[in-house]
Amino acid sequence: MVRGKPVILPSRNFANQTLAAQHFAAMLKRYKPGDRVSDEDAVDLAGLVQRHPEFTEKEGVGIDHFEVQSADYGTQCFRIVRKDGTWDRFSYKTCVAPDQVRD
Repeated sequence: MVRGKPVILPSRNFANQTLAAQHFAAMLKRYKPGDRVSDEDAVDLAGLVQRHPEFTEKEGVGIDHFEVQSADYGTQCFRIVRKDGTWDRFSYKTCVAPDQVRD
């Protein structure tokens, strides 16, 4: 039996937060800063970002696509590119465990 809180997305379910975090960490590592996330991966990210405590602000006028960008201390993160061309970065960790806000 797998322990922990499940992460339920429209496109995929994870038995716990650790498995969800591992999935999105591996996804992030497949890209370099400046890369556009594939349509297939974007489906999972679109569901994940809905769990963000500030989703309404992150979504803005609507999501056009996702990209990867450089972040602090030599890391990288996902970012939402909105339909009006503006963007905002987000942490997949915050979305996986929204009760432990890190953003």
